[in-house]
Amino acid sequence: MPSAASVTAKAGCEAILEKALAGERLTEAEGLRLLTEAEFPSLGLAARRVADRLHPGGLVTFVVDRNINYSNVCTARCRFCAFHREPGAADAYVLSHDEILAKVDELAAIGGTQVLIQGGLHPDLPFDYYLGMVRAIRERYPQVAVHSFSAPEIQNFARLYGLPVRRVLEELKVAGLASLPGGGAEILVERVRRRVSPRKIGVGEWVEVMEAAAEVGLKATATMMFGHVETPAERVRHLAVIRDLQDRTRAAFADGQGVFRAFIPWSFQSANTRLPVARQATAYEYLRLVAVSRLFLDNVPNLQASWVTQGPHVGQLALAFGCNDMGGTMMEENVVRQAGAGFRMDRDGLVRLIRDAGYVPAQRSTAYEMVRVY
Repeated sequence: MPSAASVTAKAGCEAILEKALAGERLTEAEGLRLLTEAEFPSLGLAARRVADRLHPGGLVTFVVDRNINYSNVCTARCRFCAFHREPGAADAYVLSHDEILAKVDELAAIGGTQVLIQGGLHPDLPFDYYLGMVRAIRERYPQVAVHSFSAPEIQNFARLYGLPVRRVLEELKVAGLASLPGGGAEILVERVRRRVSPRKIGVGEWVEVMEAAAEVGLKATATMMFGHVETPAERVRHLAVIRDLQDRTRAAFADGQGVFRAFIPWSFQSANTRLPVARQATAYEYLRLVAVSRLFLDNVPNLQASWVTQGPHVGQLALAFGCNDMGGTMMEENVVRQAGAGFRMDRDGLVRLIRDAGYVPAQRSTAYEMVRVY
């Protein structure tokens, strides 16, 4: 027989779920209760109902893209990263523009529409390297959106070249930058950042980049890397930072939706890293977080499943817990792979995966415009 406390907790969580289904905003305390106490099936069902309200018709989207890491040289030395190399290391590299263009050419040949370019915090590449890279891609492949450079990279550019963050973004936009990825967010709580990435930017600097992006008319995505040293309350605090920032940037865009097009939570992969964790986050924990994200982030339109870290079948389950997007085909991905995740998927595989889950697959652009409905 269930205890009185468990019955009370269940009733309290049901009331919170009803509040979310009614379109009312949840508090951080309510988000935490759902994350830690809500019954798993009820949580998923509520999140799916909210996703269906936001995205009627059963469409689940994806983008045909490629990740390109222009360099693995990085001075941040984050404890969770197995990709970075010290300047001068034997296996350190910097790709030439011609090498990058050759990779984009392979993407364009299969109908790809997005390239996500990121690297480490390189200490001495000239700004013209980045501007020239973006300009060359946009001139040769105008159909490919350059969705590139994380907030830490933007801050690194600003420091190296003595420019305000807004000026950095303005110059990149003129060169052809279309939008920013949400990388470098990890957990947007200073206690956590001091533990996992003490040499990387803080919460305020990450937020500054996204606010400046909104000011110059660039959209972005937001991410969360969870399952290392953060608490459940800090996961919800991260969501609150994203939601508040989305509210503050709404006036900058004609669609009224703020700077973030999508939110992408993914679990920390610990292999080959220097960050010890007691255990990896489970699929159960991932799905709970996905569902709470959909209920809590009432102003972020899209929620992306992380099949790259969770595997295709958990990614498929994430659709039942509130996701409406399967992210990219990722023709190439290096950073997460070196930390232990080895899942791969092409366009046909994603189409099958979405269809087998009972949804309608649709290829989209970076801006979530439909390219093809299957």
